[in-house]
Amino acid sequence: MEILIDTDSAEPIFGQLISQIKQLINSDAIQPGFQLPSIRQLATDLGINQNTVAKAYKLLERDAVIVSKGYRGTFIHPQAKQNCLVDHSQQARLLLSQTIGQLRELGLTDSEIRLQFAELLKDRTLVEPV
Repeated sequence: MEILIDTDSAEPIFGQLISQIKQLINSDAIQPGFQLPSIRQLATDLGINQNTVAKAYKLLERDAVIVSKGYRGTFIHPQAKQNCLVDHSQQARLLLSQTIGQLRELGLTDSEIRLQFAELLKDRTLVEPV
C-alpha cells in the first residue's frame, strides 16, 4: 500500500490520506479485509502526526470504509467499495478550492475568478477530462 503526502498541497493531510485510501480501494489495490497499518505505524512511515492519521481513520470508519477491531487492528470494511463511492459535491468543492487558491496565487482577483467561471459554465463545448 503506497500513500504519498504532498505537503505543498492545499488539501489537508488527513484529506489526502482519505482520498488515497479510497482510491486504493476503488482501484482494487486493496481488498475488503486488508489490514491497514496502525495509526502509529502509518504516522511514522509518512512522517506526520498520529492525530492526523487518527482523524483520517475516524472519518473513514464513520463512512464505513474501514472498521476498527480494537487491538486486532484496522481493516478495510467488507462493503468498502460501495461505501466509498465518490462524494461528488465534496470532491468538486476540493477541486474548486485548489483551483481558486492557484488563481489567487497568479494574482487574479475574486471578481476576475468569478467572471472566468461564469464564462466557462456558459460554454457547453467543454471537453471532459480523460
